[in-house]
This record gives sequence, C-alpha cells and structure tokens, in this order.
Amino acid sequence: MGGEFRSFLLKNNVMALATGFILGAAVGKVVTALVNDFIMPFIGMIAPSGEWRQFAFEAGGAKFLLGDFLGAVVDFVIIALVVFLAAKTLLKPDPELPAPPSKNCPACTEAIPAAATRCKFCTTTV
Repeated sequence: MGGEFRSFLLKNNVMALATGFILGAAVGKVVTALVNDFIMPFIGMIAPSGEWRQFAFEAGGAKFLLGDFLGAVVDFVIIALVVFLAAKTLLKPDPELPAPPSKNCPACTEAIPAAATRCKFCTTTV
C-alpha cells in the first residue's frame, strides 16, 4: 500500500502541485503585506477622508458596507497586478532556437536534415 501511494504521488505530480500551492500561499501573504503596508496608506492619503473603507449606507434597515467592498476590489486589483508583473518577470519564455539546416528530398520533396544521406519519408538515397 505504501509503494502504491508513493507511485500515485510521483505519477500524478501531487508533490509538485502541493509545493506550488504552498509557495503560492506564501507569495500571497507577501503581496498582501506589500499592498496593506505600503500601497494602501498612499491611497488612504489621496482619499478625501483617511477612513474611506468605513463608508457605509443604510437602506430599508440593511447596512451596505460600500467602503469595505471597494477596498476589497482595490486590494484584488493591486494584488493581481503585482502577481502578474512578478510572474511576467520570472517566467520569461525560452529563446527560440534557430531551425537546423535542411534540404528537400529530390524524390518526395519532403524537408530532411542537411546532413542526411537517406530520406526518412521515402528512403531514397540523397
């Protein structure tokens, strides 16, 4: 049973998924701290009153926490932007390698490597 469980973990990349999830949670905490500790104080200074997250209004006996909702939306947008920029910086695509030199087979006109002496498609000697 232990070997079967181990093969399941390795076959389905469960460990890689778990590692990614844990790292994602840690990065989320760092980005949230960045937003709450450095970016949101500047937004609070720009807002007409420093306590804009406390804005609420009542209608028909219900209390709508508009400031809290808008604060969550602003937090999400800023966090998404920071994560996007970090991912874009860290996950740059590999540079494309130039295509190896090739030539066309005289018999079937398929592209084959330049150093080939026999066509892999029609087996004609080149």
